Amino acid sequence: MLKKTLAALAIGSALLSVNAMAADYTVDKEGQHAFVDFKISHLGYSFITGTFKDIDGKFSFDAAKPEDSKIEFNVNTSSVFTNNAERDKHISSADFLNASKFAQATFVSTSVKSTGKNAAGKDTADVTGDLTIAGVTKPVVVKATFLGEGKDPWGGYRAGFEGTTSLKRSDFGKQKDLGPSSDAVELYVTFEGVKAK
Repeated sequence: MLKKTLAALAIGSALLSVNAMAADYTVDKEGQHAFVDFKISHLGYSFITGTFKDIDGKFSFDAAKPEDSKIEFNVNTSSVFTNNAERDKHISSADFLNASKFAQATFVSTSVKSTGKNAAGKDTADVTGDLTIAGVTKPVVVKATFLGEGKDPWGGYRAGFEGTTSLKRSDFGKQKDLGPSSDAVELYVTFEGVKAK
């Protein structure tokens, strides 16, 4: 009995030590080192690009075990910015994001799968998660790259990433139809997280 108890304690301690290696980070909203940018065709003639000014999130990450990583990201939908006030107002309306009813768009990861390294030697992964826009939740896969980690000049510790994914507006509720060329949206995300002390 004593041997079994000691063995169980040893296994439990080992598991705790492995889990403790993953660090928790908060996305650097205060320093505005987080961006969610989008690109969409305008009538098939050009592209409209934009961003969201109000973003927050958190993640858990260990470079030695990236598959154990988790991330939650929140976007204030009324903070959309495309360099045209009337267009921003329209995008926030019920025709598109319906920001008055759905104040946030969210992404919550469900799995992380390492995919090797890119041409620059950076680690890459497929991050699968649930994306919720205008009250509709769909699974998406973000092609992510780990950009690096280390101490910052202010006594903190940071880790940074970027990722891309594509989605269809028509998958997220009854959004205004702008034609087939304007259904696809490309998303680019990059952010730094500050390690919890």
